[in-house]
Amino acid sequence: MTKRQKHLRAAALLIVSAAMLPGCSVFSGPPPDTFELTDIEPVRGPYSRRRQIVVTDPTALKSLDGSNIVVRTSPSSIEYLSKSQWNDNLPAVVQQKLIQAFEDSKRLGGVGKPGDGLAVDYLVSPTIRAFEVVAGGGDTAVVEISVRIINDRNGVVRAQRVFQATSPVSGEGKDAFIAALDRANGEVVRDIVSWALKII
Repeated sequence: MTKRQKHLRAAALLIVSAAMLPGCSVFSGPPPDTFELTDIEPVRGPYSRRRQIVVTDPTALKSLDGSNIVVRTSPSSIEYLSKSQWNDNLPAVVQQKLIQAFEDSKRLGGVGKPGDGLAVDYLVSPTIRAFEVVAGGGDTAVVEISVRIINDRNGVVRAQRVFQATSPVSGEGKDAFIAALDRANGEVVRDIVSWALKII
């Protein structure tokens, strides 16, 4: 092995070693912009102070089961908003916003997620069907969530409903996309909590 080859090999090993260090990447660029959904105003409804509920982990297709922000470019194709992400995986974000909205309503005896140790009366089980900006012909945010309310004591589905809201994208750029998604999500969360309080 020549002297030049030895130097090249040493440089390559240094690059590989650096790339393997936690939080270190030789080729990484600036971190993606991170966005959060805002809280909603407290929902009013019937009191059920003796009821405790658990919001289960939302299910979603793989394209929605991550932190990427989805932009639908045609009925059969999607892209992800460039250099952007949610502050957590989308199902976890939706679950936390639902839990917080139920808590802020102050209408229930207890609200939590699986593993919180509640004496559960009902499960609120969401499925995320759409959480995206539909591009073209006037960009529009679409949020669609299916929810089942299940009696935890006997497994019977008490009620089931699909909630959808849309909001036009006003302006340009990432912030306009996120603001439209935030408005649509807020409407869906309010409708889910208001409906569930009447059922529970």
